[in-house]
Amino acid sequence: MARIAIFGASGYTGAELVRLIATHPRMEIAALTADRKAGQSMASVFPHLRHLDLPVLCRIDDVDLDGIDLVFCALPHATTQQVIRALPRDQKVVDLSADFRLRDPAVYARWYGHEHYAPELQDEAVYGLTEYYREEIRATRLCAGTGCNAATGLLPLLPCLEAGVIDTGDIVIDLATGVSGAGRSPSEGMLHAEVSEGYHAYKIAAHRHLAEFDQEFSRVAGREVRVSFVPHLLPQNRGILATIYVKGEAGAIHAAIAGRYAEEPFIVVLPPGEAPATRHVRGSNYCHIGVVPDRIPGRTILFSALDNLVKGASGQALQNANLMLGLPEVMGLEAAPLFP
Repeated sequence: MARIAIFGASGYTGAELVRLIATHPRMEIAALTADRKAGQSMASVFPHLRHLDLPVLCRIDDVDLDGIDLVFCALPHATTQQVIRALPRDQKVVDLSADFRLRDPAVYARWYGHEHYAPELQDEAVYGLTEYYREEIRATRLCAGTGCNAATGLLPLLPCLEAGVIDTGDIVIDLATGVSGAGRSPSEGMLHAEVSEGYHAYKIAAHRHLAEFDQEFSRVAGREVRVSFVPHLLPQNRGILATIYVKGEAGAIHAAIAGRYAEEPFIVVLPPGEAPATRHVRGSNYCHIGVVPDRIPGRTILFSALDNLVKGASGQALQNANLMLGLPEVMGLEAAPLFP
Protein backbone atom coordinates (compact mmCIF):
# COMPACT_ATOMS: atom_id res chain seq x y z
CA MET A 1 0.00 0.00 0.00
CA ALA A 2 1.24 3.47 -0.89
CA ARG A 3 0.94 5.90 2.02
CA ILE A 4 -0.58 9.22 0.94
CA ALA A 5 -0.77 12.70 2.48
CA ILE A 6 -3.23 15.32 1.28
CA PHE A 7 -2.31 18.91 2.06
CA GLY A 8 -5.41 21.13 1.90
CA ALA A 9 -8.00 18.45 2.55
CA SER A 10 -10.74 20.90 3.57
CA GLY A 11 -11.22 22.25 0.03
CA TYR A 12 -13.30 20.75 -2.76
CA THR A 13 -10.37 19.13 -4.58
CA GLY A 14 -8.98 17.78 -1.30
CA ALA A 15 -12.32 16.20 -0.43
CA GLU A 16 -12.56 14.78 -3.94
CA LEU A 17 -9.14 13.18 -3.52
CA VAL A 18 -10.33 11.57 -0.29
CA ARG A 19 -13.46 10.25 -2.02
CA LEU A 20 -11.44 8.72 -4.86
CA ILE A 21 -8.60 7.29 -2.78
CA ALA A 22 -11.04 5.77 -0.27
CA THR A 23 -11.75 2.92 -2.72
CA HIS A 24 -8.26 2.75 -4.26
CA PRO A 25 -6.92 -0.78 -3.70
CA ARG A 26 -3.26 0.26 -3.42
CA MET A 27 -3.36 3.57 -1.52
CA GLU A 28 -4.08 4.50 2.06
CA ILE A 29 -4.48 8.01 3.46
CA ALA A 30 -1.91 8.56 6.20
CA ALA A 31 -2.28 12.32 6.80
CA LEU A 32 -4.77 15.09 6.05
CA THR A 33 -4.05 18.77 6.61
CA ALA A 34 -6.19 21.88 6.89
CA ASP A 35 -4.44 24.57 8.91
CA ARG A 36 -7.58 26.55 9.80
CA LYS A 37 -9.50 23.39 10.70
CA ALA A 38 -6.66 21.53 12.43
CA GLY A 39 -7.93 19.25 15.17
CA GLN A 40 -11.28 18.67 13.50
CA SER A 41 -12.41 15.39 11.99
CA MET A 42 -12.95 15.11 8.26
CA ALA A 43 -16.53 14.05 9.03
CA SER A 44 -17.23 17.41 10.67
CA VAL A 45 -15.93 19.30 7.63
CA PHE A 46 -17.43 17.00 4.98
CA PRO A 47 -20.30 14.91 6.43
CA HIS A 48 -20.58 12.93 3.19
CA LEU A 49 -17.25 11.28 4.13
CA ARG A 50 -18.48 10.31 7.61
CA HIS A 51 -18.39 6.59 6.84
CA LEU A 52 -14.60 6.61 6.27
CA ASP A 53 -11.95 5.98 8.91
CA LEU A 54 -9.69 8.99 8.28
CA PRO A 55 -6.88 10.78 10.13
CA VAL A 56 -7.77 13.90 12.10
CA LEU A 57 -6.98 17.12 10.23
CA CYS A 58 -3.69 18.68 11.26
CA ARG A 59 -1.28 21.44 10.27
CA ILE A 60 1.26 20.82 7.54
CA ASP A 61 4.11 21.35 9.99
CA ASP A 62 2.77 18.50 12.13
CA VAL A 63 2.85 15.87 9.36
CA ASP A 64 5.50 13.18 9.77
CA LEU A 65 6.68 12.59 6.20
CA ASP A 66 8.65 9.50 7.14
CA GLY A 67 7.10 6.68 5.12
CA ILE A 68 4.86 8.97 3.04
CA ASP A 69 5.13 7.82 -0.56
CA LEU A 70 3.37 10.77 -2.20
CA VAL A 71 1.90 14.13 -1.21
CA PHE A 72 -1.05 15.74 -2.96
CA CYS A 73 -1.00 19.53 -2.58
CA ALA A 74 -4.56 20.87 -2.87
CA LEU A 75 -3.58 24.29 -1.55
CA PRO A 76 -4.35 27.83 -2.76
CA HIS A 77 -2.24 29.34 -5.52
CA ALA A 78 1.03 30.95 -4.33
CA THR A 79 0.92 28.88 -1.14
CA THR A 80 2.18 25.66 -2.65
CA GLN A 81 5.52 26.99 -3.90
CA GLN A 82 6.99 27.50 -0.46
CA VAL A 83 5.38 24.35 0.96
CA ILE A 84 6.93 22.14 -1.74
CA ARG A 85 10.24 23.99 -1.43
CA ALA A 86 10.39 22.93 2.23
CA LEU A 87 9.77 19.24 1.49
CA PRO A 88 12.60 16.72 1.09
CA ARG A 89 13.94 16.89 -2.46
CA ASP A 90 13.08 13.24 -3.09
CA GLN A 91 9.46 13.56 -1.92
CA LYS A 92 6.98 12.74 -4.70
CA VAL A 93 4.39 15.51 -5.09
CA VAL A 94 1.32 16.08 -7.24
CA ASP A 95 0.35 19.75 -7.10
CA LEU A 96 -3.21 20.76 -7.94
CA SER A 97 -2.54 24.52 -7.80
CA ALA A 98 -1.27 26.78 -10.59
CA ASP A 99 2.13 27.23 -9.00
CA PHE A 100 4.21 25.00 -11.29
CA ARG A 101 2.11 24.86 -14.47
CA LEU A 102 3.99 27.53 -16.36
CA ARG A 103 7.53 26.64 -17.39
CA ASP A 104 8.80 30.22 -17.57
CA PRO A 105 8.85 31.96 -14.15
CA ALA A 106 8.65 35.34 -15.91
CA VAL A 107 5.39 34.28 -17.56
CA TYR A 108 4.11 33.10 -14.17
CA ALA A 109 4.95 36.50 -12.65
CA ARG A 110 3.14 38.31 -15.44
CA TRP A 111 -0.08 36.30 -15.09
CA TYR A 112 -0.14 35.84 -11.30
CA GLY A 113 1.14 39.25 -10.22
CA HIS A 114 4.19 38.24 -8.17
CA GLU A 115 7.56 36.59 -8.59
CA HIS A 116 7.74 32.81 -8.34
CA TYR A 117 8.89 31.80 -4.85
CA ALA A 118 10.60 28.56 -5.92
CA PRO A 119 11.94 29.06 -9.45
CA GLU A 120 14.67 26.48 -8.85
CA LEU A 121 11.98 23.76 -8.76
CA GLN A 122 10.27 24.81 -11.97
CA ASP A 123 12.68 22.94 -14.26
CA GLU A 124 11.83 19.59 -12.67
CA ALA A 125 8.04 20.10 -12.69
CA VAL A 126 6.14 18.18 -15.38
CA TYR A 127 2.86 19.55 -16.75
CA GLY A 128 0.14 17.13 -15.68
CA LEU A 129 -1.84 16.64 -18.90
CA THR A 130 -1.51 12.88 -18.70
CA GLU A 131 -2.33 12.09 -22.31
CA TYR A 132 0.60 14.21 -23.52
CA TYR A 133 3.22 13.86 -20.79
CA ARG A 134 2.70 10.29 -19.60
CA GLU A 135 6.32 9.14 -19.70
CA GLU A 136 7.65 12.37 -18.19
CA ILE A 137 5.09 12.09 -15.38
CA ARG A 138 6.10 8.50 -14.74
CA ALA A 139 9.71 9.62 -14.18
CA THR A 140 9.20 12.88 -12.26
CA ARG A 141 8.90 13.58 -8.56
CA LEU A 142 6.91 16.84 -9.08
CA CYS A 143 3.80 16.89 -11.26
CA ALA A 144 1.88 20.13 -11.84
CA GLY A 145 -1.78 19.51 -12.56
CA THR A 146 -3.46 21.50 -15.31
CA GLY A 147 -6.14 24.10 -14.81
CA CYS A 148 -9.62 22.61 -15.22
CA ASN A 149 -10.59 25.07 -17.96
CA ALA A 150 -7.23 24.53 -19.62
CA ALA A 151 -7.67 20.74 -19.74
CA THR A 152 -11.14 21.13 -21.26
CA GLY A 153 -9.77 23.23 -24.12
CA LEU A 154 -6.45 21.45 -24.60
CA LEU A 155 -7.78 17.92 -24.96
CA PRO A 156 -9.85 18.52 -28.14
CA LEU A 157 -7.49 21.05 -29.74
CA LEU A 158 -4.02 19.56 -29.29
CA PRO A 159 -4.63 16.65 -31.71
CA CYS A 160 -5.85 19.15 -34.32
CA LEU A 161 -2.67 21.21 -33.96
CA GLU A 162 -0.51 18.08 -34.09
CA ALA A 163 -2.18 16.96 -37.31
CA GLY A 164 -2.30 20.45 -38.85
CA VAL A 165 -6.03 20.20 -39.66
CA ILE A 166 -7.12 23.61 -38.33
CA ASP A 167 -6.15 27.24 -38.90
CA THR A 168 -4.02 28.20 -35.89
CA GLY A 169 -4.91 31.86 -36.32
CA ASP A 170 -8.66 31.39 -35.93
CA ILE A 171 -9.57 29.54 -32.69
CA VAL A 172 -12.33 30.67 -30.33
CA ILE A 173 -12.97 28.84 -27.04
CA ASP A 174 -16.34 29.59 -25.43
CA LEU A 175 -16.45 27.76 -22.10
CA ALA A 176 -19.01 27.36 -19.32
CA THR A 177 -18.08 26.06 -15.87
CA GLY A 178 -19.76 25.18 -12.59
CA VAL A 179 -19.22 27.18 -9.42
CA SER A 180 -17.07 24.61 -7.62
CA GLY A 181 -14.23 25.64 -9.92
CA ALA A 182 -13.90 28.80 -7.83
CA GLY A 183 -13.04 26.81 -4.69
CA ARG A 184 -14.65 26.69 -1.25
CA SER A 185 -13.46 29.97 0.26
CA PRO A 186 -16.35 32.37 0.97
CA SER A 187 -16.92 34.89 -1.81
CA GLU A 188 -19.74 37.33 -2.44
CA GLY A 189 -19.76 36.49 -6.13
CA MET A 190 -20.35 32.81 -5.35
CA LEU A 191 -23.40 33.32 -3.10
CA HIS A 192 -26.47 31.40 -4.23
CA ALA A 193 -28.39 34.61 -4.89
CA GLU A 194 -25.53 35.93 -7.03
CA VAL A 195 -25.16 32.78 -9.14
CA SER A 196 -28.50 30.98 -9.44
CA GLU A 197 -30.96 31.78 -12.23
CA GLY A 198 -28.23 33.53 -14.19
CA TYR A 199 -25.36 33.04 -16.60
CA HIS A 200 -22.50 35.45 -17.15
CA ALA A 201 -19.04 35.80 -18.63
CA TYR A 202 -16.06 36.60 -16.40
CA LYS A 203 -12.36 37.44 -16.78
CA ILE A 204 -12.94 38.14 -20.45
CA ALA A 205 -9.70 37.83 -22.47
CA ALA A 206 -7.79 37.87 -19.15
CA HIS A 207 -8.30 34.46 -17.50
CA ARG A 208 -5.06 32.98 -16.16
CA HIS A 209 -5.63 29.68 -17.95
CA LEU A 210 -4.85 31.57 -21.15
CA ALA A 211 -1.20 31.25 -20.15
CA GLU A 212 -1.54 27.46 -20.27
CA PHE A 213 -3.21 27.63 -23.68
CA ASP A 214 -0.39 29.85 -24.97
CA GLN A 215 2.26 27.50 -23.59
CA GLU A 216 0.81 24.18 -24.75
CA PHE A 217 -0.66 25.21 -28.11
CA SER A 218 2.56 26.95 -29.12
CA ARG A 219 4.65 23.97 -28.05
CA VAL A 220 2.67 21.53 -30.17
CA ALA A 221 2.33 23.84 -33.18
CA GLY A 222 6.01 24.80 -33.12
CA ARG A 223 5.15 28.49 -33.37
CA GLU A 224 3.24 31.08 -31.38
CA VAL A 225 -0.48 30.32 -31.17
CA ARG A 226 -2.93 32.69 -29.47
CA VAL A 227 -6.61 31.88 -29.01
CA SER A 228 -9.71 33.82 -27.99
CA PHE A 229 -11.10 32.46 -24.72
CA VAL A 230 -14.17 33.54 -22.75
CA PRO A 231 -15.28 31.58 -19.65
CA HIS A 232 -18.85 31.75 -18.33
CA LEU A 233 -20.21 30.80 -14.91
CA LEU A 234 -22.95 28.16 -14.90
CA PRO A 235 -25.45 27.95 -12.02
CA GLN A 236 -24.49 24.33 -11.32
CA ASN A 237 -22.04 22.69 -8.92
CA ARG A 238 -19.89 20.62 -11.27
CA GLY A 239 -18.95 20.35 -14.88
CA ILE A 240 -17.36 22.22 -17.76
CA LEU A 241 -18.53 22.40 -21.35
CA ALA A 242 -16.29 24.00 -23.96
CA THR A 243 -17.67 25.03 -27.33
CA ILE A 244 -14.78 25.69 -29.69
CA TYR A 245 -14.99 27.32 -33.12
CA VAL A 246 -12.27 26.51 -35.66
CA LYS A 247 -11.57 26.73 -39.37
CA GLY A 248 -11.07 23.25 -40.80
CA GLU A 249 -12.93 20.28 -42.27
CA ALA A 250 -14.96 18.28 -39.75
CA GLY A 251 -14.03 14.90 -41.21
CA ALA A 252 -10.30 15.50 -40.96
CA ILE A 253 -10.67 17.01 -37.48
CA HIS A 254 -12.70 14.06 -36.17
CA ALA A 255 -10.20 11.59 -37.65
CA ALA A 256 -7.29 13.41 -36.02
CA ILE A 257 -8.91 13.48 -32.57
CA ALA A 258 -10.26 9.92 -32.73
CA GLY A 259 -6.91 8.60 -33.93
CA ARG A 260 -4.94 10.39 -31.23
CA TYR A 261 -7.16 9.12 -28.41
CA ALA A 262 -7.98 5.61 -29.71
CA GLU A 263 -6.06 3.97 -26.85
CA GLU A 264 -6.70 6.54 -24.12
CA PRO A 265 -8.75 5.09 -21.24
CA PHE A 266 -10.49 8.30 -20.17
CA ILE A 267 -11.05 10.17 -23.46
CA VAL A 268 -14.29 9.33 -25.27
CA VAL A 269 -14.60 10.70 -28.82
CA LEU A 270 -18.26 10.71 -29.82
CA PRO A 271 -19.50 9.68 -33.28
CA PRO A 272 -19.35 12.50 -35.87
CA GLY A 273 -22.11 15.05 -35.40
CA GLU A 274 -22.77 14.31 -31.71
CA ALA A 275 -22.16 16.80 -28.88
CA PRO A 276 -21.43 15.91 -25.22
CA ALA A 277 -23.14 17.13 -22.04
CA THR A 278 -21.77 17.81 -18.57
CA ARG A 279 -24.38 15.48 -17.03
CA HIS A 280 -22.82 12.56 -18.93
CA VAL A 281 -19.39 12.93 -17.24
CA ARG A 282 -20.46 14.09 -13.77
CA GLY A 283 -18.42 12.55 -10.97
CA SER A 284 -16.13 10.69 -13.37
CA ASN A 285 -12.60 10.95 -14.78
CA TYR A 286 -13.87 10.90 -18.36
CA CYS A 287 -13.71 13.64 -20.97
CA HIS A 288 -16.21 13.47 -23.83
CA ILE A 289 -15.31 15.19 -27.11
CA GLY A 290 -17.65 15.97 -30.01
CA VAL A 291 -17.05 17.24 -33.54
CA VAL A 292 -19.89 18.88 -35.50
CA PRO A 293 -19.62 20.59 -38.91
CA ASP A 294 -20.75 24.21 -38.94
CA ARG A 295 -23.31 25.36 -41.52
CA ILE A 296 -20.58 27.62 -42.89
CA PRO A 297 -18.41 25.54 -45.26
CA GLY A 298 -14.91 24.97 -43.98
CA ARG A 299 -15.77 25.67 -40.34
CA THR A 300 -16.23 23.15 -37.51
CA ILE A 301 -17.49 23.28 -33.93
CA LEU A 302 -15.71 21.18 -31.30
CA PHE A 303 -17.19 20.28 -27.92
CA SER A 304 -15.47 19.04 -24.78
CA ALA A 305 -17.10 18.12 -21.46
CA LEU A 306 -15.53 17.00 -18.19
CA ASP A 307 -16.07 17.20 -14.44
CA ASN A 308 -13.88 20.06 -13.17
CA LEU A 309 -13.30 18.36 -9.81
CA VAL A 310 -12.34 14.98 -11.28
CA LYS A 311 -10.74 14.94 -14.74
CA GLY A 312 -10.15 18.67 -14.33
CA ALA A 313 -8.40 18.34 -10.96
CA SER A 314 -8.41 15.47 -8.44
CA GLY A 315 -9.03 12.61 -10.85
CA GLN A 316 -6.27 13.82 -13.12
CA ALA A 317 -4.04 14.16 -10.05
CA LEU A 318 -4.75 10.56 -9.03
CA GLN A 319 -4.17 9.35 -12.60
CA ASN A 320 -0.75 11.00 -12.51
CA ALA A 321 0.02 9.73 -9.00
CA ASN A 322 -0.65 6.19 -10.18
CA LEU A 323 1.99 6.65 -12.87
CA MET A 324 4.49 8.16 -10.44
CA LEU A 325 4.05 5.24 -8.03
CA GLY A 326 4.30 2.56 -10.71
CA LEU A 327 0.64 1.57 -10.37
CA PRO A 328 -1.87 0.93 -13.19
CA GLU A 329 -2.89 4.36 -14.48
CA VAL A 330 -6.63 3.69 -14.30
CA MET A 331 -6.63 2.29 -10.75
CA GLY A 332 -9.30 3.88 -8.57
CA LEU A 333 -10.70 5.91 -11.46
CA GLU A 334 -12.92 3.64 -13.55
CA ALA A 335 -16.24 4.41 -11.85
CA ALA A 336 -18.99 5.34 -14.28
CA PRO A 337 -20.38 8.88 -14.29
CA LEU A 338 -23.28 9.71 -11.95
CA PHE A 339 -26.64 9.97 -13.70
CA PRO A 340 -29.08 11.60 -13.40
